[in-house]
Amino acid sequence: MAKHKMNLMVCGGTGCYASAKGDLVKALSEELEANDLSGEVQVITTGCFGFCEKGPIVKVLPDNTFYVEVQPEDAEQIVKEHVIKGRKVEKLLYKHPHTKERISDSVHMDFYKKQIRIALRNCGIVDPESIDDYIAREGYQALGTVLGELGPQKTIDIMKESGLRGRGGGGFPAGLKWQFAKNNPSDEKYVVCNADEGDPGAFMDRSILEGDPHTVIEAMIINGYAIHANEGLVYIRAEYPLAIKRLKIALNQAREYGLLGKDILGSGFDFDIQIRYGAGAFVCGEETALIQSMEGERGEPTVKPPFPAESGYRGKPTNVNNVETYANIPVIINKGASWFASIGSKNSKGTKVFALAGKVNNVGLIEVPMGTTLREVIFEIGGGIKDGKKFKAVQTGGPSGGCLTHKHLDTPIDYDNLIKVGSMMGSGGMIVMDEDDCMVSVSKFYLDFTVEESCGKCSPCRIGNKRLYEILERITDGKGKKEDLDKLRNLSTVIKEASLCGLGQTSPNPVMSTMDNFYEEYEQHVTDKKCAAGSCKSLMSYHIIAENCVGCTACARKCPVNCITGEKKQVHEIKQDLCIKCGNCMEVCKFNAVTII
Repeated sequence: MAKHKMNLMVCGGTGCYASAKGDLVKALSEELEANDLSGEVQVITTGCFGFCEKGPIVKVLPDNTFYVEVQPEDAEQIVKEHVIKGRKVEKLLYKHPHTKERISDSVHMDFYKKQIRIALRNCGIVDPESIDDYIAREGYQALGTVLGELGPQKTIDIMKESGLRGRGGGGFPAGLKWQFAKNNPSDEKYVVCNADEGDPGAFMDRSILEGDPHTVIEAMIINGYAIHANEGLVYIRAEYPLAIKRLKIALNQAREYGLLGKDILGSGFDFDIQIRYGAGAFVCGEETALIQSMEGERGEPTVKPPFPAESGYRGKPTNVNNVETYANIPVIINKGASWFASIGSKNSKGTKVFALAGKVNNVGLIEVPMGTTLREVIFEIGGGIKDGKKFKAVQTGGPSGGCLTHKHLDTPIDYDNLIKVGSMMGSGGMIVMDEDDCMVSVSKFYLDFTVEESCGKCSPCRIGNKRLYEILERITDGKGKKEDLDKLRNLSTVIKEASLCGLGQTSPNPVMSTMDNFYEEYEQHVTDKKCAAGSCKSLMSYHIIAENCVGCTACARKCPVNCITGEKKQVHEIKQDLCIKCGNCMEVCKFNAVTII
């Protein structure tokens, strides 16, 4: 029998669900029951721990043992060894990639050492489907303080003093936004949570809603009270089923506890929250397009002014913040504006959540103080580049951001510094690239996404980005001309200056930043018709090195289009007019006889 009560915290984020080859929670529960331990040890499904590269994750409390890459078949060993005998399961502990040391406590892992969790404070700690778990972690305490002690204006003053800026990408001061909405008189006002996170590789907001939905609900109630709004709306894309499920559970629990609805906590303040579903349109991340969509209209941005704080949802004053922004608010109220403002840099206070992805060893969700450098994020928290490859670039800010290089690695990450070096914070996507990535193809990838996601309302974005993409496609197909490079710059400038909303105004950023930092690659594609990274298929060809070829026929047998000829024990040849450049020949050759030119 276990000597002490334990909690087996199982990551219930989307990534770990997808990685587990079966039901891990069920396997652990059944194993505990089989050993008559169900009354001593409980299995709790939590939100995302962040270390997605090593999921599925199981954390054992109270000893804080951190198990990685756990599968249902490991349940028996965890229960029999750790729970019953008190011995850690060595094979499931994290192995340091360089020292090969097994580390049992996440506090000692490079991935977590420099993180400060504010927005993610409860993810991986509480059961997201339990309001009692949230309350045990100071949940709804900030709401009680606001309703019972502070009042609307003092609450807004605290938000302004904290220096919290919107985490959705624009970085506008949250407190000032609230003040504008409060100052506009109206019989109705609205509070909106933007949960329409659509950047490629970004999963910050989704993970917060999956792991700690009550923090967003509490913040929205506080926001409503501060600006005199009685209704809140969460705009979330319908393809986030787990986040939606947990948000619905949390809303119902809050109503049952009297934290939503009429006369909240006896204060006389009425407030409730509804959910509105988006169809996955990236442009609806822009607040006016989001409002249009919630009203049942086509999701298109409108001309500003008027801003939503003056005329938003149903023409009434509306405050829009994203999920991560709201997740900071209860903590700011509980710990004070000066505490929050003491973290971060001069003009960017607090922390920022990033989805660290791409060619980095430690992929996952991280939260670091503003002012942390790119080098610290990529090479310390991220563990460096995969497979010993060389770092080439990092794209921050998603499709709206830019590619930064070696010379930018010591740039402190905050709103102003990233803009100065040609990128932006965005909502927090951070994709790392290595020497095998072609920067022309990367800019084409992001532009392809933008073209697909443009609402089409304004010509510079609708037509200009399509033309921009066609030029890039021409270049990667080996049909580019020298004058195309000037066209790229000129057209990018026009699109940025003439587009209606932030989507069009920032869409050329990947093109402009890669041209600024990797111009030689563009020139090579155009003048030499070559792609040094070997990722543009039209600019590469496979050839057999005669002195290395032994005529084993392995490449010919693997070729899907029969473009390789040659007899056994004779030098083979690849017919270039038939080759589809699939790379199978290089993959199967054991004699290094296939090369790319």
